[in-house]
Amino acid sequence: MSRVVLPFLLGCSTALAAQTIPAPAVARQAADSLARDFVAQRGAPSVAVAVVRGRDTILLQAYGMADLENEIPATARSVYRIGSVTKQFAAAAVMQLVESGQVKLDDPIGGYLANLPEPWKAVTVRQLLNHTSGIPSYTSLGPVWAARWGEEMAPDTIVALTAAKPMDFAPGTKWSYNNSGYVLLGMLIEKVTGRSWGDDLRARFATPLGLADTRDCRTEPIIPRRAHGYENKDGQWANAQFLAMSQPFSAGAICSTVGDLVRWNRALHTGKVVSAQSYQAMTSAEGAASRGARQYGFGLQVDSVGGRQAISHGGGIHGFITANTWIPSAELSVTVLTNSGSAKSGELLRKLANAALGMPLESPKPLVP
Repeated sequence: MSRVVLPFLLGCSTALAAQTIPAPAVARQAADSLARDFVAQRGAPSVAVAVVRGRDTILLQAYGMADLENEIPATARSVYRIGSVTKQFAAAAVMQLVESGQVKLDDPIGGYLANLPEPWKAVTVRQLLNHTSGIPSYTSLGPVWAARWGEEMAPDTIVALTAAKPMDFAPGTKWSYNNSGYVLLGMLIEKVTGRSWGDDLRARFATPLGLADTRDCRTEPIIPRRAHGYENKDGQWANAQFLAMSQPFSAGAICSTVGDLVRWNRALHTGKVVSAQSYQAMTSAEGAASRGARQYGFGLQVDSVGGRQAISHGGGIHGFITANTWIPSAELSVTVLTNSGSAKSGELLRKLANAALGMPLESPKPLVP
């Protein structure tokens, strides 16, 4: 969401060389050292890390403090906001509705949602999924939106923030990362299923897949083990600015744990969530979404980590940065959750993946007193 909710580009131009995949214990030692160094170098007050290769759990651990004010250490079950990693859940829900015949990818969204600005109605479900809609994104409004971060908003109110603005471009002609598009997809899910986005998430994914700590992360409920978000202000940690968590909605409001995201990654990428045809659509860039380095599908992008193809998405939201990837050739799942809005989670993820794959590691920077 906002200025930081962008997909991480975890690209790596290193050619895939002959590799000796390290034993789990060797990879674990390297990964543990990298995560400890990340916190020691003040990358974030805490980091939760999951590195799972095949059936080997190389690392599933947290480091640092989930709550600085109350001196609560982070654990592998600490619950973090995951920002735009939410989008792959929303996209998978839409694809299940496509599979059941309740939604069609090339139908205009106006056929499902009536109260939309006239220019938006012709945008297709497909164009919302791959960010080629041209609908103006509410998180690009700058100070106009920032002034309203504290307001709880219904989806209709979020739509109204940019309803009077002209389209950014003709639908399907360009690619531009768009949170408003994924809010509309959440509204579509609610309209078709007759239940709230949060209830649908729980019934569709969390309960059947055993994702006990994955939920619509609203502000009001008591969420056990919830990590607090921070920003680095002049070298000191400060509480992140407040954002009413109804605003990210289906574009970025989920919170989860590293353990849950490992289970999600394996389920999604091994055929337990959507059909092979739907998965192909989710992981394939087409049209305007295929131009340039991003290669964006539906809620996922294809890039490379450690010289191997990776299917990734990151997420940033006030006080939190997430990086999450699946490397098919090694059945490698890597997730990094942090509670800092300036954390370089993507860099740490790349290093952790290299450790699991036997790729050269960068030497950690010396600790500055």
